Amino acid sequence: MSPRSRVLKQRKHMFPSRMRQLPLPALTGSRLVWLVVWAAVAALVVVQLAPRMPGSSQVLDMDEERENDENDTSQADPLQMLQRQGIAYDVVPIRAPSQIHLPSDSQSLTQPSRSFREQEPEQLLVPASEPSSLSYKAEDLQKRLWQNPPAHGYGPCVEPSDSYKRASVERGSRSRGYLTVHANGGLNQMRAGICDMVAVARILNATLVVPELDKSSFWQDSSNFSDVFDTDHFISALASDVPVVRRLPKELKYAEVKRVHFTSWSPLSYYSKEIGRYWRQYKVLRALKTDSRLANNGLPPDIQKLRCRVHFEALRFAPHIQAFGEELVRRVRKDGPYVALHLRYEKDMLAFSGCSHGLTQAQADELTATRRATKQWRVKDINAAEQRAQGSCPMTPREVGLLLSALGFPNHTRLYIAAGEIYGGEDTMKDLRARFPFIERKETLATAEELAPLAAHQNAMAAVDYLVSVQADVFLATYSGNMARAVEGHRRFLGHKRTISPDRKGLVRLIDRLDRGELQEGPAFSELVYLLHMHRQGAPRHRKGPLPGVKKKDRHRSEEAFYANPLPDCLCQAKPETLGGRAILFRERGGKGGRYAARSL
Repeated sequence: MSPRSRVLKQRKHMFPSRMRQLPLPALTGSRLVWLVVWAAVAALVVVQLAPRMPGSSQVLDMDEERENDENDTSQADPLQMLQRQGIAYDVVPIRAPSQIHLPSDSQSLTQPSRSFREQEPEQLLVPASEPSSLSYKAEDLQKRLWQNPPAHGYGPCVEPSDSYKRASVERGSRSRGYLTVHANGGLNQMRAGICDMVAVARILNATLVVPELDKSSFWQDSSNFSDVFDTDHFISALASDVPVVRRLPKELKYAEVKRVHFTSWSPLSYYSKEIGRYWRQYKVLRALKTDSRLANNGLPPDIQKLRCRVHFEALRFAPHIQAFGEELVRRVRKDGPYVALHLRYEKDMLAFSGCSHGLTQAQADELTATRRATKQWRVKDINAAEQRAQGSCPMTPREVGLLLSALGFPNHTRLYIAAGEIYGGEDTMKDLRARFPFIERKETLATAEELAPLAAHQNAMAAVDYLVSVQADVFLATYSGNMARAVEGHRRFLGHKRTISPDRKGLVRLIDRLDRGELQEGPAFSELVYLLHMHRQGAPRHRKGPLPGVKKKDRHRSEEAFYANPLPDCLCQAKPETLGGRAILFRERGGKGGRYAARSL
């Protein structure tokens, strides 16, 4: 079969019948020459137009240019340097409002945000033209370091609604039964749990018995509720919300008690239906655990406001602790503003998290042995290097010193260490102390006689650190634990006091490059660190919802804790401000870099 016959046979199956009737021109010598000429001309046109056409050729050219310029950082934009290094960051390019392109459907920008049971974007208040850290004058730098971020009119709004008040009057002193509570965990975990149990008592229409504190945790503290908290104030402050008694009535002392493990992150319906049915048979319910037993989101506004009233107002520390904390604040601030540093570099946290960077092999082995010997810690085998690379380790004192120096804090800045005993002692602290010699603790600000009544009680000592941290000019937590979240939320409630949330994952990558000699301390390094943290200073934003794609219990676990950020439930904008030169951006969580959209306030 000739080549032409084979082509005709293939064409019979490839083209419609009427097209098969068209003759197939033979490729003679002259026609072949013209075909080659036209192909060359077309290729030349494509090459000339490629730089002006969006497409893969342009992207490849840009990528090649990036690779060629990889080692030339003299004129590099720090933001591009972060992108080249693959560092995840919470930074958006700063543009004037006129440069922000709104979607065509501008009506959607003024609609209320989605339910917090869905994915909640992160709100960023971005100055239209904020200068870089390198361009600040000395006085401007001090202002930027110590001034609170703009609150934009947000303030506490925790007053109950009229319907809530009417329901309180109708209930009076009548209740369906008594709720006894065993609060578990450390001080701040217990505080959050107690606040939730007050809300649960309201939902169940129960009388709350003054909670019992955990005496069998890692810290082995024998304190009772009245040793740490102001019991009289607690009872009186909640008189219009939930009846509170110091102990069960005598007639119920030997009554049958229903012991209940409340399900974690439960909604209102769980308590009103699943738990409420126990009142038919029992007069006393006992909550065996209190940590994270109430949902962060999706609860009625009055219940959320009640949680805030308890956490920020009713659950006050005992008078002697309150007075001692205020005295330490006065002493540490006498020579100027200070940074409260929640340096979570303690033995229990390092053992729990499996982190040992910068420690000796003997110290790492000791931490591993402690973790394996502690029954309530489920995970025993942890890769320390992986933990640190993921940003899941507490920052070391050296890393904290690098961060503070890069952000511009001078070496005469006073630091207050809000923590227990630092693992490794002074040997671990030497790098931080070399940069910031003015470091204070409870033990340096107070005499041994003043500390004696509190020294044997871990909860009381932690309460003092909490008070000094809440009142600090700047607060920085090296790990996102219960105290860090509680202090952050309280500082937001008090007017969005400056609170630095370190990007641990990004910092680890930068510091590792510093240690390898690929970067040097100086203006360029400071700029990179500043860009990582320019939107992590405690400015108003909505509480973050669950991460996309996460299901079941992990969905609730991935949400931002209610007490870490009570906006919008307990923080409202008294009157809308004219931002003038500012754009409000929302970043959706999940995905590398996130997606941004502008919204009106």
